Amino acid sequence: MTVIVVAAVILDAAGRVLAAQRADPPELAGGWEFPGGKVDPGEGEIDALVRECREELGVEVSVGERVGGDWPLSEGYVLRVWFAMVTAGIPEAKEHLALRWLEPGGYFDVAWLGADLPVMEAVEKLLSQGLNGRSV
Repeated sequence: MTVIVVAAVILDAAGRVLAAQRADPPELAGGWEFPGGKVDPGEGEIDALVRECREELGVEVSVGERVGGDWPLSEGYVLRVWFAMVTAGIPEAKEHLALRWLEPGGYFDVAWLGADLPVMEAVEKLLSQGLNGRSV
């Protein structure tokens, strides 16, 4: 059975992207990722994404278009990613070492984890084409 992991590419009005620095597990600590997590049994993917943003960042989000298809993770896991925007609250690093807003042109100023790097590359391409995450 494949475990689905959801992640949010959180954008602000200036086109900045929110990156989160992993605290654990030790082999991933210090790397940067898009916030998110596993879908619980019986939970919808969008519901899981909203819940994870609330738990990890302390914010409410509106979810936009999906980014790509299924992104590979480790054996038995698949990553599904959506654009999102904060609708309430200010992101806080509740479960991460740090958060960082990355400006256009600086999306690769952090050491993205291997699974998240191709997602950021796809996001940069979509944003450079004038897409804003709601109309991808």
